[in-house]
Amino acid sequence: MKQYLSLCQRIISEGTWIENKRTGKKCLTVVDADLTYDLASNEFPLITTRKSFWKAAIAEFLGYLRGYDNAADFRALGAKTWDANANDNEAWLNNPVRKGEDDMGRVYGVQGRSWLKPDGKHLDQLRKIVDNLSKGLDDRSEILSFYNPGEFELGCLRPCMHTHTFSLLGDTLYLTSYQRSCDVPLGLNFNQIQVFAFLALMAQITGHKAGKAYHKIVNAHIYEDQIKLMRDVQLVRKPFPPPSLHINPDIKTLEDIETWVTLDDFSVEGYQHHDPIVYPFSV
Repeated sequence: MKQYLSLCQRIISEGTWIENKRTGKKCLTVVDADLTYDLASNEFPLITTRKSFWKAAIAEFLGYLRGYDNAADFRALGAKTWDANANDNEAWLNNPVRKGEDDMGRVYGVQGRSWLKPDGKHLDQLRKIVDNLSKGLDDRSEILSFYNPGEFELGCLRPCMHTHTFSLLGDTLYLTSYQRSCDVPLGLNFNQIQVFAFLALMAQITGHKAGKAYHKIVNAHIYEDQIKLMRDVQLVRKPFPPPSLHINPDIKTLEDIETWVTLDDFSVEGYQHHDPIVYPFSV
């Protein structure tokens, strides 16, 4: 929580105004932000200075792990986060490859589970990582990447948090996640939750202890219509102690995640928070 608030204050105090072409808005922007989450202490990085809806963040990431490419599938899991980008993004609506309502194209989990190779076959990046880690192997390239420049035009949105690298030291698993761009008031807590939960899940299904997750952001920004709420409301609130995340211990394989896991298999304990803050969302 302190890391999150410190970054927000840094952006407001030191940020540079940058015009964003996609949204038509200005952002206060800083470059290079690093956050660290210690899973051994189970201090779940859930924002307490406003109510944060952690279930949607985990549901969205489950959809990535399953390789979903349709906003309806995400809604069925409990995440409405792709509705706007799939159905309200003008550039995507005019893209001839779009298959119709709710289609997202080849984004995020599609790349992670079905990367198209030059020979026409598909590569399941996640399966390789799980297989290696389950055997206690780390070839120093246990990397899951959603970032495929050759297929940007085939999806509704370029990935923001684009690459996840796992490192196995003894019986402890670590994760380093890279993010090119971050809407800090809205997106960052979603991303924090996902990084934390991803390492916890992967450690559990591969039979290892979860160590630390390192979250690296290149471009961290606050949109012009979010500044007042962040500066005058959220940053003046006193944070509460962090809650803890609990995952159903019966989740033991990647196949479990692919087939029967739902939000009912996750719970958060000890979450105290201030009132919600409704930040504007930029499509």
